[in-house]
Amino acid sequence: MDLNFFKKTRILDGGMGQELLARGMKPNGTLWSANAILNENYHQLLTDTHRDFVKAGAEVIVTTTFTTRRKRLRDNNVEEKFEYLNKKAGQIAHNIKKEFPNIYVAGGIPPQNLTYEADERSEEEIIKNFNEQAKLLDPYVDFFYFDVWSSVKEFKCGIKAIKEFKKPYLIGIHVSEGTKLPSGENISDIKDIFDDQLLGVMLSCVSPENYEANLEELKSLNVPFGFKINGFITTKPKNGYTSTFIKSNGNPNEFLGQRKDLTPKKIGEIVKKFRNNGATILGGCCETRPSHIYEMASIK
Repeated sequence: MDLNFFKKTRILDGGMGQELLARGMKPNGTLWSANAILNENYHQLLTDTHRDFVKAGAEVIVTTTFTTRRKRLRDNNVEEKFEYLNKKAGQIAHNIKKEFPNIYVAGGIPPQNLTYEADERSEEEIIKNFNEQAKLLDPYVDFFYFDVWSSVKEFKCGIKAIKEFKKPYLIGIHVSEGTKLPSGENISDIKDIFDDQLLGVMLSCVSPENYEANLEELKSLNVPFGFKINGFITTKPKNGYTSTFIKSNGNPNEFLGQRKDLTPKKIGEIVKKFRNNGATILGGCCETRPSHIYEMASIK
């Protein structure tokens, strides 16, 4: 893959998990999008959703693997399905590429412990978890996407974990509020760990306002940059994401909220401004639908 790919404006897909729920997938514990792979009755829905994002203008789709990490599967008593779920997610995304040969498939590697929180475990444990998930996705993807991570340590571990696969990677940093990662670090602290396989850096699953607040620091990295913006009201619920999710009915928008102001047209206006300020990696996260991606693609 051309390492300069994201130096030109590129369109990524939107939020698969929330879109699957909106299209009728029933929640199953905290499995979220993984339920669309676990339950074969949803395989066609998953395929159609990938396809609709591509038809809307996405040039990159991300494998539906955010909740196929071992911990989330263990929490839902289906850890024995780890290999199957990751391979199947890769296969489904790869089949879309067969249908649309000009797109790219990103192997989504999620945080391996808790969502929106820094992983405090040992580097050895983190590298092992990243590596075993990447190994399963490797045959089906063009590059790896470090999806919504919360500390520099995790990115350092991720780069080590995928080195053997000789594929580039895209960094997705999460900032819940303000200008600090959940670890307390600055975005610019990540600069020292870059190597020659870096494709770019995004802020992932953040509000448009939070992206804008961190724009200058992103620019200071001197690499292609952009976003996967979400439509949640917050990603920092009072009692923590994971503990709140466990007590919910299985849909994060119950406790993170849905913004009604971020219509497709409004997203298009926001993204146009962000693109004019230098962003080349344009995409959506939770609560962004194909109609939002269409508006992003229309201003490319």
